[in-house]
Amino acid sequence: MAISEQQLDTWSKQGPTSQFTATYETLREVLNHHESPYFLKSFEIFLQGSYKNTTNVYGDSDVDVVIRLDSVFYTDLYFLNAEETARYNSQRSPGNYSLDDFKASVLSWLVKKYGNDVKPGKKAIFIKGNGGRRDADVLVCAKLRRYYTFPAYGEPVYVDGICFFLPDGIRIENFPERHAENCTTKHQDTKQWFKHTVRIFKNLRNTMIEKRIIADGLAPSYFIEGMLYNVPNDRFGGSEQLNFKDVLEWLLAAKREDFSSANEQFKLLGNGHVTWPTANCTAFLNAVWTYNNAS
Repeated sequence: MAISEQQLDTWSKQGPTSQFTATYETLREVLNHHESPYFLKSFEIFLQGSYKNTTNVYGDSDVDVVIRLDSVFYTDLYFLNAEETARYNSQRSPGNYSLDDFKASVLSWLVKKYGNDVKPGKKAIFIKGNGGRRDADVLVCAKLRRYYTFPAYGEPVYVDGICFFLPDGIRIENFPERHAENCTTKHQDTKQWFKHTVRIFKNLRNTMIEKRIIADGLAPSYFIEGMLYNVPNDRFGGSEQLNFKDVLEWLLAAKREDFSSANEQFKLLGNGHVTWPTANCTAFLNAVWTYNNAS
């Protein structure tokens, strides 16, 4: 037995986007308003998450919006050698505006506009939906540059990302734009099967949560996208059942500790703030296998 062709086809469909689009456009207009206390600073507003990557499914609710301070940027020098690090430090100049100041200004502005619907969280500012407006998470962050080289002559090699700080001071780095670009390329290289398959796995996850087969939070969408990003392109395609079978069997047999995140800047599995616990990935895949065989 296996999940039917019809069910897999249904699960592959993108969820509705009209209310999400309206929420994002309204929120973007508010964040970009010329009367905001941070308007004269350099910043950028963009989407991240399922709606950005068009992997949203029916039932997805929160709109994930990023507002990134570009007036200053933080650096990740992990990949530089001692000489390159010293060279960078000799050329750097301190900023005159902090991420803390920016976040405080954004929060005060959102409270002024949305009142008690605004709740600051550990990572993002939550804005409760109201009427036609969906729930939204606003991540206030700064630009990050992860340097790979910093030569004496010529241009340095770096990747742009974002960073923000948890309440305990731990810095979180991520690369949402690189994630989105890589997922789009993967989708094209698999003849439009990649995002199609992500939505199937997400809908199956939601179904298993509803049936209390797995716990909510075991398999976040970001990690499902990252997991499937590692599947070879030639495993995608065919009928719905063949595509699902080939992808799942490859994942179960793969050396998953070598998987990278879709942004290709981190390992997918691990115990850090931006990695998926190995046991959770294994539990999710085993549950998928069992559910498929019992269908």
